[in-house]
Amino acid sequence: MIHEHRFLISRKPYAVKLDSLRREDQPSPQDRQQSYCGRIDAVWFRRRKGVTVACIGTLWDIQDNEPADGREFLKRHDDGCYGGHCEGRWDGNGYWGAEKLELQQRHLSILQPMLANYPVVPPGFDGWWTFQSAG
Repeated sequence: MIHEHRFLISRKPYAVKLDSLRREDQPSPQDRQQSYCGRIDAVWFRRRKGVTVACIGTLWDIQDNEPADGREFLKRHDDGCYGGHCEGRWDGNGYWGAEKLELQQRHLSILQPMLANYPVVPPGFDGWWTFQSAG
């Protein structure tokens, strides 16, 4: 992924919590060696049917070996074909996502001010990261 300081929704950027990287070792079926599976918390804006929405979820990737930190994990993450795994979405009128009320409230505590302050990076997140190159 590429770290950018300018927000362009057309480049499908993500803001991430760099310290939220979670490691999950999984065996690699090809060579029976361990590979590194990681997830990092993320938020992003998208347009759905002409409406800007705020999303929360994770970015995940399987890598050959363990990165030193969240920043290295993102720099190695070069395949954005799946995008972010969305766990909650707020469009200013309605919420889609978690069924548990506690998790809905946690999501909305981030998503509501995020959408209200579009396109500002929410507090505690590092933005903007994108899979698309500048040229």
